[in-house]
Amino acid sequence: MLSIFCAPSRYTQGRNATASLGREIAGLGLQGPALILAGRSAIALLSEVWKASLDGAGIAYSVMHFAGECTSAEIERAKQVARQVGAGVIVGAGGGKVLDTARAVAADLMLPVVNCPTIASSDAPCSALSVVYTEEGLVQEYRIYRRNPDLVLVDTDVIARSPARTLVAGMGDALATWFEAKVCADGHVKNMRGGASTQSALALAELCYKTLLADGVGALDALRTREVTPSLERLVEANTLLSGLGFESSGLAAAHAVHNGLTTAEGTHDFMHGEKVAFGVLVQLMMEAQPRAVVEQVLGFSSSIGLPITFEGVGLGADPSKELLEQIARRSTAPGETIHNEPFEVSSAMVVKALRAANAAGMEWATA
Repeated sequence: MLSIFCAPSRYTQGRNATASLGREIAGLGLQGPALILAGRSAIALLSEVWKASLDGAGIAYSVMHFAGECTSAEIERAKQVARQVGAGVIVGAGGGKVLDTARAVAADLMLPVVNCPTIASSDAPCSALSVVYTEEGLVQEYRIYRRNPDLVLVDTDVIARSPARTLVAGMGDALATWFEAKVCADGHVKNMRGGASTQSALALAELCYKTLLADGVGALDALRTREVTPSLERLVEANTLLSGLGFESSGLAAAHAVHNGLTTAEGTHDFMHGEKVAFGVLVQLMMEAQPRAVVEQVLGFSSSIGLPITFEGVGLGADPSKELLEQIARRSTAPGETIHNEPFEVSSAMVVKALRAANAAGMEWATA
């Protein structure tokens, strides 16, 4: 099996980075018109900057308001708009679901894509895949594309003004990267591009975890004061670039599969992707019988920034029914799920047991 490492063509991060959007697009030789797919808050915050930057680079553009969920219907709607305006490049601006939709549209229309995350809530921006949901909010499918984004542009001034919960959720998503990557690398499992993990990918995944531990609390403090600090810059890079490269070029395992299982429980729908993934990390650690010191390090970190460590923390209530846990476990262990990358045979009953063990560990930690 060949080793494969993938990454966006260019990653640009820093204060007021949005002002360089036109220059960056032109510098990569991308041609307009640009269709900017964006959420309401991104449009309100960045419209004037987009105009100055894109007009200054001579790039015509249109803006489409994103409806809020990455569904097949929303992807088709955006494709129709892109055709109407004769788009030469798709720009996604907003959270992970906006960017997932932008990547899907660009891939289907064979156009370049630029991702401009306005929150650091997941590792989606750098990847060549989209998570598509049903209208009811359930995970429907992963779509994997031929290439990664042409440009990922991260404005840390914008991130500094984002809700703290979104940054915390991004840390939850990034928390899984090292643990899942190591499972895949150790087991010689194919990564998201169909190849073996490289040493570089595994090293980036480990650096991601170390950065979370070192800078997570400091970055969260920066958001409370809306300041761009060195801790925030490093943490945003971990959530976005290190986690993105680590997961895609190494692979996923139990944590993300448990997230997918959790989406089948209605009570979890108000919780963010990374929040559910973070609880999935604890479930994975329980399944793997990881040393207590490792579990306590994860519990301590999660508690310090407000990530969920119990059933209640992800909307399942204090004592979810056996039937609900079995439902979650069945979806988590569906054929083709990444939980089967674990180095042992995984059953639905094993996941139910691990869910309960994770909750018990979290309850014990919270009351200690």
